[in-house]
Amino acid sequence: MPSAAYTWRDGALALSVLIVLAFDAVFSDLTWRPVAVAFGCGLAVAVLLRRTHPLPAVVFAFGGFAALDVAAFALDTEPVTLNSGWVVLVLAYSLLRRRTGREVVVGVTVIAVALTAIVGVDFPGVADTTAGIALVLLAGALGASMRYRAVARKQLVVQAKLQEREQLARELHDTVAHHVTAIAIQAQAGLVLARSSSLSGATEALEAIDREAARTLAEMRAMVSALRDRQQRPSLVPQRRITDIESLATEELPVSVELRGDLTNLPPAVEGALYRVAQESITNAQRHAQQATRVNVELTADATDVDLTVSDDGTPAAPVGPPGFGLIGMTERVTLLGGTLTAGPNPGHGWSVRVTLPRRGAEA
Repeated sequence: MPSAAYTWRDGALALSVLIVLAFDAVFSDLTWRPVAVAFGCGLAVAVLLRRTHPLPAVVFAFGGFAALDVAAFALDTEPVTLNSGWVVLVLAYSLLRRRTGREVVVGVTVIAVALTAIVGVDFPGVADTTAGIALVLLAGALGASMRYRAVARKQLVVQAKLQEREQLARELHDTVAHHVTAIAIQAQAGLVLARSSSLSGATEALEAIDREAARTLAEMRAMVSALRDRQQRPSLVPQRRITDIESLATEELPVSVELRGDLTNLPPAVEGALYRVAQESITNAQRHAQQATRVNVELTADATDVDLTVSDDGTPAAPVGPPGFGLIGMTERVTLLGGTLTAGPNPGHGWSVRVTLPRRGAEA
């Protein structure tokens, strides 16, 4: 799984390994001190590489400890003991968090062989052995669960974006289909008038309009049919418009709507997007804004763009996780229409969502 080379957390972990290693080197009676210090420095480097190269880091750490214990046993000396050895748990976590398949199999095999060798030459007792193995298994299981959670969330984000694209495509289809159908009807009426007056040029032009309108309608239906889930029935909910935003007010949280500029003749897709963003923002304020008493919706339009701002006067709740999928879907919709969306706390108090959309939607 792609990730950053390292973060400040990795630097902090590596620094802590070096600090503990320095303490051991100064105050502990290390066996094979130069070798132990060099190996400890290698553990610090392994921590820095745990995101991009988790398998080599695991092989170095577990294999190194096993090799030192086997060598100490063969030479009949005290084993090399480093208090910074706890870092192997972080490396085991990183392996199952960042990798799958062959690399995990190889890494787990190395860990199992290393633990077997360490216990075989320096058996610490049943209780300590069981606790050590349990800690390694727990670290690996935690890494695997975090990876699964990340993958699951990524899939949910993709699903939210696809659902928003599908709904937008359906709305665009319904709108365009209406206008194209009107063109086809007008073209057919024009054919009748032109033929009755024997205007051959007008007849040919209207025939071309008729063909193009029918072809466009067929292609649009084919495209949206491919986007839609054939097991779902088309939505019969009418297209929402700017004037419907005021209906989102509730008894618990009043909503004031202020309109500025020319908001007429906006494409239905743009009006629908503005309504959906306002709806999602007001819903979020009702759920998450603490002690909010009002939501203000401001719509401003000029010759090229339409700006929407939804703000509340509450205290934003502290985030407990990643952004919700509603905001992700709204961002996807606005982006598809060529606009931008930003959300964040106000300088004083409350929360605001700001959207800028071109008047003509994606065509702009």
